[in-house]
Amino acid sequence: MLRPRILIVEDEAGLTQSLSWYFNREGFETHVARDGQDGLRKAQSVLPDVVLLDIMLPGMSGLDVCRELRAGDRTREIPIIMITAKSEETDQVVGYSLGADDYVPKPFSNKVLLHKVKALLRRVEGRADPGDVAEYLGVKIDRVRHRVTLDGTALDLTPTEFRLLETLVRQPGRAFSRHQLMDSAIGEGSIVLERTIDVHIKTLRQKLAQAGGSGDLIETVRGVGYRFREDKPEAK
Repeated sequence: MLRPRILIVEDEAGLTQSLSWYFNREGFETHVARDGQDGLRKAQSVLPDVVLLDIMLPGMSGLDVCRELRAGDRTREIPIIMITAKSEETDQVVGYSLGADDYVPKPFSNKVLLHKVKALLRRVEGRADPGDVAEYLGVKIDRVRHRVTLDGTALDLTPTEFRLLETLVRQPGRAFSRHQLMDSAIGEGSIVLERTIDVHIKTLRQKLAQAGGSGDLIETVRGVGYRFREDKPEAK
């Protein structure tokens, strides 16, 4: 059985050694990069199953690495967990807006990090469930191909955006709280901010509009959260 590949992009030697030893022991094939440029090169060549990415890196920052990975055809769907000493709200929001799937502030427990990595890998494997297609108001979500289209036009979504839109489309008209959407799209038990969902919704609305549709397909429910509308918005 193939071991899952994990790329650790971190400049602290002690931490990379500790994480490499721990994930090797847990059955992973580990790769290490000590700066952003090397991390980007190794991600493109190794195509890991998950990337652990520090924000504060020499040369090219972790945020820039994340942006480049999401822009690449071969790397855009690789799950990314940001690891950093920073814990300010703005850093989490920026990381998620660039396409990061989860966020772990230092210091962290290796067991908690392993749980997050395994949860992300399970969600990626779940895309291969046969015949899993949802379609409503022109939005078609194909989990087998991990593809979203709007009236035939492909949408370029991050893994978290994909899961978030799928959750909404599968139950049109249902109002989801931000916590429910976080559990569904990011994972139960993840420590994230409610505002993170607002960032993802804003980006999804923009991408729907850019594809020739309407950002109004996702409605704000005051005091609750969001829902996918039950009928097409009126033309303006």
